[in-house]
Formats: sequence, structure tokens, C-alpha cells
Amino acid sequence: MKAFGKAGAGVFPAPTATGDEVESRFGVIRLGETLNLRERFFAISVERQISHPAVLAVSEGAQRGLFAVSSLKS
Repeated sequence: MKAFGKAGAGVFPAPTATGDEVESRFGVIRLGETLNLRERFFAISVERQISHPAVLAVSEGAQRGLFAVSSLKS
């Protein structure tokens, strides 16, 4: 999708947070934004408890609502 968009033959989605970088890197223009999309991430581990500090921080942040749509609107 990015190749077609860069060639001017289509559009592709990109996170709003990286919009400026995507525009400069791919030489494209932003058509619009929406808050109606959600993205899910999964941390898969063989351990029963999360022990890696980075994965633990992301997991705790998500549980507090860091990535919730309602927190992005306020």
C-alpha cells in the first residue's frame, strides 16, 4: 500500500503520531485523520508473569487506559 501511495496510485493508512515523518519520507500528503480506528497489540510470553521491564511498563500503561480512545480525546 505504501508503494502505491508513494507512486501516486493510491492511499495508505499511517498513525497520526508519525504523520509528519511519513509525509517527508514518502513524499506524500495527508488526506485526513480519524479517531474511529483502533489498533490492538499483544505481548506473547512463555512465562506466566511478565518479567521484562519494557513489556511490563507497556502492559501496565495499557491497563491504566493509556491507549484507550477516550484518553486520546481529552
